Amino acid sequence: MEPGNKIVRPGLNGTLTGESGEKLTPPDKWAFLPAGDAGITKKVTAKGLFWRVQAKMGRRIICKGVWAPEETIALATQAVEAVRSTESYKKKLDSDRQRRGKKQAEYEQEFCLEVRAFLAFAPRHHDLEKVMAETITRHTVPVGSGTVARTAMIPVAGRAAKAVIAWMRHQTTAYESMRIPRIKGERREIRRMLARRSVELLKAYRDGLEPSADCPLKKALEKSEPS
Repeated sequence: MEPGNKIVRPGLNGTLTGESGEKLTPPDKWAFLPAGDAGITKKVTAKGLFWRVQAKMGRRIICKGVWAPEETIALATQAVEAVRSTESYKKKLDSDRQRRGKKQAEYEQEFCLEVRAFLAFAPRHHDLEKVMAETITRHTVPVGSGTVARTAMIPVAGRAAKAVIAWMRHQTTAYESMRIPRIKGERREIRRMLARRSVELLKAYRDGLEPSADCPLKKALEKSEPS
């Protein structure tokens, strides 16, 4: 029987399971190529004969790697490594790294300014506004952080506003220790309630009022201030 191309899932004790739940065993002289090197994986799958191993993590489906003929994986690996060993490739890699670094630095600056624009503290609180914006930016903009700041689905101003509320939810409320009933929509409703509280906290700083000694935002910001 021809092995064909399949989408398979990891089973128990290292086995594989097909889309219909059937147990599968990779053909002879096949090997597993773990996910992680897109260049090699692309060359292997371009040959058209492979099994893609997928697993569900939360709501996402992630690729764990591919099973393919050993020879295909070996030849693809050799071809990719040969290209990567050239000086021209190394120069391109260095150039791309510098370009990404510059782009990331520019985004960090833009995001921080958008956070400050959303906070809009009164002049007497500008120092705290700066500390808060920089703290939130450091936490949310790194590549791979998985935060709202890394999504391109909404404008930067919207990302900044959501990042502020998310940071305050974790830093100024008891959200982390809350026992939330497993009822559909309950977590979303609690987040909305906490968001309203966060907006109320921000209002005092926007209005230039003196925060109380036990203000949770003040305490969080004091921890974030450079020593």
